[in-house]
Amino acid sequence: MIYIVEDDSNIRKLESYALKNSGYEVAECSDANSFWALCRTALPDLVILDIMLPEEDGLSILRRLRNDPATQRIPVIIISAKSGELDTVTGLDTGADDYITKPFGVMELISRVKAVLRRTDAGTGHQIALGGILLDEDKRQVFVNDVLCPLTYKEHELLKYLLLNETIVLTREKIMSTVWGTDFAGESRTVDMHIKTLRQKLGSCGSMIKTVRNVGYKIEE
Repeated sequence: MIYIVEDDSNIRKLESYALKNSGYEVAECSDANSFWALCRTALPDLVILDIMLPEEDGLSILRRLRNDPATQRIPVIIISAKSGELDTVTGLDTGADDYITKPFGVMELISRVKAVLRRTDAGTGHQIALGGILLDEDKRQVFVNDVLCPLTYKEHELLKYLLLNETIVLTREKIMSTVWGTDFAGESRTVDMHIKTLRQKLGSCGSMIKTVRNVGYKIEE
């Protein structure tokens, strides 16, 4: 179930229609109160969240979700008219899994939703493929264009994290927290160095790892 929290009824209905047509169950909320009421009934699999809401804004909702052990792992995609670089960084640093700016395309929305939900479905024993990259989690092996690509443990975990979040911009802080288990900002250079060596080892597929200036990294074809 996907909860949409959006006070603009036209945008909310557009998002709902697109998601339902793609096979998802959807519940609509026009404000924070209706959202929290729904959460008391059942927790969602994903939240589509606007920032500029009446009474309690989207960032406040996101902070509450991340501070509650019962909801801290629920994926959240922010969709906002605030399109500045600082707005995007603030949303991601607060705990959003992705950030989409208005206006947006329906196909983009569905693609981002699928990418975020992929991590929920992923687990041990799965193979993750993108372009010429194949990561076999069960065997802990990576193939590039059908050729075995030896990686260190951290390189493997870094690549896996990127693949599970295809097209999603991951901040250096998020990568440090997930792959290295620390949120010490001063260690962000470690991420940059591992990205550099990972790109080199992936050869022609290394260019799939994109640098998002002043934010972090993402992987896409």
